[in-house]
Amino acid sequence: MYFDNVGGEILDAALTRLARGARIVICGAVSQYNATEAVRGPSNYLALLVSRASMTGMVVFDYAARYGEAMAELAQWLREGKLVSREHIVEGGVSAFPESLLKLFAGENTGKLVLHVGD
Repeated sequence: MYFDNVGGEILDAALTRLARGARIVICGAVSQYNATEAVRGPSNYLALLVSRASMTGMVVFDYAARYGEAMAELAQWLREGKLVSREHIVEGGVSAFPESLLKLFAGENTGKLVLHVGD
């Protein structure tokens, strides 16, 4: 099972490492969001055939009816230490917003990126 939220070169690399019968869920393509030309699909897509794998799209809104259930379970996992939340906090207030946002697309943060704007 591979969950992809990046696309591009990362997805292409993952396709070269598939186990037989692998399942891939595509939920986003952050590497493509600022593309200046038409986005093309994965270059290694024939690996799906060779591995007898499948690739399916998923949109979080498909599960809106279960948001409450998910929040309760995730909160419990956090309390039990089964889930660890990481935050990358950037100081500098609103004026630091542009450079902070670019950190997301450059992969410069680990975990949730938070811009601290004041107390």
